Amino acid sequence: MSLSPTVLSPVLILAAYLFGSLSFAVLVSRWMGLDDPRTYGSGNPGATNVLRSGSKKAAILTLLLDALKGFVPVLLVRVFAPELGVGVLTVGLVGLAAFLGHLWPVFFRFQGGKGVATAAGVMLAWSPWLGLAVLLTWLAVAYLSRYSSLAAICACLAAPVYQMLFWDDVTLLLAMVPMCLLLVWRHEGNIRKLLAGTESRIGQKAASPAPAPHAPLHPHAHGGKHAAGHGRGRRGSKSSHSKGKH
Repeated sequence: MSLSPTVLSPVLILAAYLFGSLSFAVLVSRWMGLDDPRTYGSGNPGATNVLRSGSKKAAILTLLLDALKGFVPVLLVRVFAPELGVGVLTVGLVGLAAFLGHLWPVFFRFQGGKGVATAAGVMLAWSPWLGLAVLLTWLAVAYLSRYSSLAAICACLAAPVYQMLFWDDVTLLLAMVPMCLLLVWRHEGNIRKLLAGTESRIGQKAASPAPAPHAPLHPHAHGGKHAAGHGRGRRGSKSSHSKGKH
């Protein structure tokens, strides 16, 4: 017996959220024997921070998997929407749910990333042309500024504008606008660093731990100094004594 769209839509949305809750930055790092990305750099479990570990392979794999977990559920629902009896709004909410899963993953104590790659995958599945426009915007800003966070913010803010200008169906905006606003909000710390000029650039490795404070001088060192002083004093007294003899 097939489920009615009223029942099926929440099931699809929940499934997308659970799929989005797979934190591939953490999983890939574990598989490749790297440190947990939540423990270095920006602390964000995402591809950009994984790149700071020095492993380009891990960063690329994380980027692709994070994008796929937004792309796959949306594409499946979009392709089979007529058979499933669901509409465009469900397609949009499935994408939003996958994005929310990345931000607050139930499998990782709700400590997720910022959702840039997942949002890109969602938009690409919503509309290939929209995804391409957003990707080109990201690449242009990233190339000019070398700031991944700034590129993500600009590309995400441009997405609803592209949707309104070039596509008639604005139903997706009901899911797209909240997703973009959440993405910008998740970059609040990056925005502050950008304004302060302290934001990390693309490819910049995680900062090395601060050097340990210098240990106090060994007591023998002080003793050596005192001994040297006493030696000089003895030599001085001997010199004076010899002068007295002369």
